[in-house]
Amino acid sequence: MPRIVGVDLPKEKRIDIALTYLHGIGRSTAAQVLTKAQVDPAIRAKDLTEDQITRITSAVSQGYKVEGDLKREISQNIKRLIDIGSYRGLRHRRGLPVRGQRTHTNARTRKGPRRIIGVRKKPAAPVAAKG
Repeated sequence: MPRIVGVDLPKEKRIDIALTYLHGIGRSTAAQVLTKAQVDPAIRAKDLTEDQITRITSAVSQGYKVEGDLKREISQNIKRLIDIGSYRGLRHRRGLPVRGQRTHTNARTRKGPRRIIGVRKKPAAPVAAKG
């Protein structure tokens, strides 16, 4: 199982697909990396040689932000928006859609499951003791 930038790639998949398991690398970026590393995209990940893995790793680390660095940069950008009090920062803080989507209906991914409001049974009247 090849390990690139701290991530184990699935060994049965083609290397162009397996590279997309790295956070920050999609299909087109994977194709660019393989071209730069001079590796055939049709090779299965388990069939890569050590030299090919080294070339892919160097191509990824030289030209692209991936995994931890990318996640850190994204979280810093969101924190900056929240700190300066921008509209987008307020939306992030409240957990609402940031890019102009409607919230009257839909938006359940950002808002979470529906909260039921005001549905409560009346308490039963106390039973008077006979005496």
